[in-house]
Amino acid sequence: MTTLIRKVWESVSSRKGSNTESTSSSSLATSSTACLGAFDRVPTDLLMQIVRLVGPKEAAKLSAVCKAWRCLVSDNELWIFFLQNQKKQEEPHWDSFLFSEIHLRSGYPLQPFWSQMPQLSFMAIYGQREQVPGSLIIDGGSGYCKFGWSKYACPSGRSATFLEFGNVESPMYSRLRHFFVTIYSRMQVKPSSQPVVLSIPICHYDDTESAKASRRQLKEAIYKVLFDINVPAVCAINQATLALYAARRTSGIVVNIGFQVTSIVPILNGKVMRKVGVEVMGLGALKLTGFLRELMQQNNIGFESLYTVRTLKENLCYVAADYEAELSKNTQASFEATGEGWFTLSKERFQTGEILFQPRLAGVRTMGLHQAVALCMDHCHSAKLTDDDAWFKTVVLSGGSACLPGLAGRLEKELHGLLPPSVSKGITVIPPPYGADTAWFGAKLISNLSTFPGPWCMTRKQFRQKPKVKLMW
Repeated sequence: MTTLIRKVWESVSSRKGSNTESTSSSSLATSSTACLGAFDRVPTDLLMQIVRLVGPKEAAKLSAVCKAWRCLVSDNELWIFFLQNQKKQEEPHWDSFLFSEIHLRSGYPLQPFWSQMPQLSFMAIYGQREQVPGSLIIDGGSGYCKFGWSKYACPSGRSATFLEFGNVESPMYSRLRHFFVTIYSRMQVKPSSQPVVLSIPICHYDDTESAKASRRQLKEAIYKVLFDINVPAVCAINQATLALYAARRTSGIVVNIGFQVTSIVPILNGKVMRKVGVEVMGLGALKLTGFLRELMQQNNIGFESLYTVRTLKENLCYVAADYEAELSKNTQASFEATGEGWFTLSKERFQTGEILFQPRLAGVRTMGLHQAVALCMDHCHSAKLTDDDAWFKTVVLSGGSACLPGLAGRLEKELHGLLPPSVSKGITVIPPPYGADTAWFGAKLISNLSTFPGPWCMTRKQFRQKPKVKLMW
């Protein structure tokens, strides 16, 4: 059957090359009718299996044979099959692919998905995604930077961030330029060769005029530097929003445990609700690592570097569902750190993460994580931004330290105990969907969209023409 389909296409192709248009059309109709008659007795589902075997490129060609074949080949189920089986490197999860093409394809501001769903043609989406240029993704965290190609399965490089986005030292332009030039040098690629998607930590949290001015100044500087080094198009989005997209949500509260602080960010339809309030805890990954170091020193556990302590935190530590009950258990576990041998930890394993809920254990005077999230939810509830409170009841964790096992369950438990039933009903806490690389994968969803870079990126020309107020994020 596959051979017969190929013969049909070869016949059509040869006839198209005829010099006389009328003769070509007549011959094509005769040839097509004769060959396609053999398919009259073949069930449609079997024909679909045959078309699946020939692959997307040949299937697209077959749509030119006749109207009946065009209807068969353009079937959404066929192209969903091709997308699921041949785009795994770009996006391994079909749900994420579907979410991005439904909710994100129109760019920002996000459009209601129900107005777009009937218009989706997965045959067209497949062809458009084939034409999408590869982009460079830079997740510029305040502690570590991850960078890599949008077509790759994961970031191809990581490095310590030598630029604090929330507090860029003067002169801002030269430091930003040094940062981006270094990344492009490590990637061994020319800036002019592809668009860039940049993930930026939430900073200048307030909705005050001074905070707005600081955000505008930073974003203008970022765009100017990238366009000055000849990047063709730039998409700059905050990490919290990208983490939410990676969890296949457009609204919710993102808890981002950063390098030095933890931010609790309410987001509605992709927009950070600063008027509602972004809560900030003065406790981040660095404090967690430092506290584990103190515990190890108190128990005479020797180590050579803070990197070793961080490695132990990432591989042995967890958050207890019930801290008091955990104290009476045997929680001893061991891990071999490269170059330093085996380490055995016991209560240190869950005491480290406990400071997120009881900061006073580490001598930090700030509210606990559950209290900060509850406060943010209370503000969202009081603001009454929508008729339905469900938008803020999904909490997405983000950041390397947010990957501690047990953190999502413990936070959800604490929120249900802290908030009244009218607010706590329906609360769900989601662990980082892609671990420490969650924001990077959120950027990947955008950069592989069938409509990218158009609605998401800004060009140099647009940057020069756009009103300054529109640059705030």
